Amino acid sequence: MVAPGQWLLAQRIARTRALLEETDLSVETIALKVGLSSATNLRRRFRAAVRTTPSAYRRAYQGR
Repeated sequence: MVAPGQWLLAQRIARTRALLEETDLSVETIALKVGLSSATNLRRRFRAAVRTTPSAYRRAYQGR
């Protein structure tokens, strides 16, 4: 069973990934759209979950 907070964070990370792949929105704007308080918070949580930074993720995805 997954704790509600963990489930919510997973949903936010999934939405972040989609926005990084599909848009040119800034990390700050994405943080606000997915319900995280700041770009710094998004970067920290994204890195912990995906093992890379949002910017590096976007560059790698766009290279495909």
